[in-house]
Amino acid sequence: MDIFISINNREQVIKLPVLPKEFKIQSGMKNETFDTIGQGEIKLIGMESLKSIVIQSFFPNNDYPFLRDRSYRGWQYVEMIEAWKDRRVPIRLIITDSPEELVNMACTIESFEYGKQDGTGDIYYTLTLSEFKFIKLAQKEV
Repeated sequence: MDIFISINNREQVIKLPVLPKEFKIQSGMKNETFDTIGQGEIKLIGMESLKSIVIQSFFPNNDYPFLRDRSYRGWQYVEMIEAWKDRRVPIRLIITDSPEELVNMACTIESFEYGKQDGTGDIYYTLTLSEFKFIKLAQKEV
């Protein structure tokens, strides 16, 4: 399995060097419940809500044999993601399990928490992403 995050049609790509222990995608619905006089409580099925995912792992400062990518080190990953946040554009999350693509969605960075927690110099992080839907407007001729 590999996890990639990128910006602006692969202008910059990060292949996560250390896979998270697990990932779960939250996918919900915007259902509504109403109280009626004659039928009591009823539920209306709404539209799908935006998906979200939380990724927890670390960016290595050292060269470990289990790394999936060695393009950057520790704080370089943090600097790239912080720069992406400053640009205020969606990023792309791709999760593959060769040859199958499990997830491919545009996302926004909801939060990015990071810091050191031991003497290795590795940067432990929690990255929370939320689905981004591009707005499709119909064009009308005048």
